[in-house]
Amino acid sequence: MKPAVALAGLLAFGGVQAAERTPFQIRCEDTISKTVSVLSSHQNGFTINNQLPYHALTAKAGHMDNRMETLGLTVTKGLYKAKLGGPVLQDAASGYECIAPRVEITLNYSPVLIYVGNEFPPGTCAYNEILAHEQRHLKAYMENLARVEKVVTDALNKRFTGQPLYAPSGTAMSALEHEINGTWFPFIRDEFEKGRIEQARIDAPEEYARLGKVCNGEIARIVARRRR
Repeated sequence: MKPAVALAGLLAFGGVQAAERTPFQIRCEDTISKTVSVLSSHQNGFTINNQLPYHALTAKAGHMDNRMETLGLTVTKGLYKAKLGGPVLQDAASGYECIAPRVEITLNYSPVLIYVGNEFPPGTCAYNEILAHEQRHLKAYMENLARVEKVVTDALNKRFTGQPLYAPSGTAMSALEHEINGTWFPFIRDEFEKGRIEQARIDAPEEYARLGKVCNGEIARIVARRRR
């Protein structure tokens, strides 16, 4: 859906000189609270699972076709929701109403689950190296969450600049909901997806080569035995 469609029905009367304001605009702009956009994030921690063999993790990661073994895997999902409200004033003469939107967006990741293949017992050098690699993924997710929070906060504050929004009577809230669902949720989803770039960097071929050499080659030997 194009943003122009999503924004239809909500008008911001910016740049109008005070002397040119209608009585309805004066009432809206001077007597109801200005727009507020609040963005918050929450980190849900992580759990470690050491029950699955690495070939099951490889299948879960979708790497079976390229024969890349997945020795560990970090699983989570970007989540977002909105709470909308705000005072509304109506003008019978014009058939319009104004709303000072209060847009409250909550961002987080679902509880993070870190898998380490059960071929690598906890406490071993191989286990510790694989877990450390997965914790780099976890750190990247949390850094991406902070980045998304800033990007979305700045964009929301730019959109809702402190002026009331106007719409035909009875439609302001539904138009606001339409804008959030049709424009802002896809925007937030796309920002979360940008985090995949850093996740891919962590899984660079050089990192897999390094893991094959650490612990005196312990990881490489275990993988080689399982391949036979």
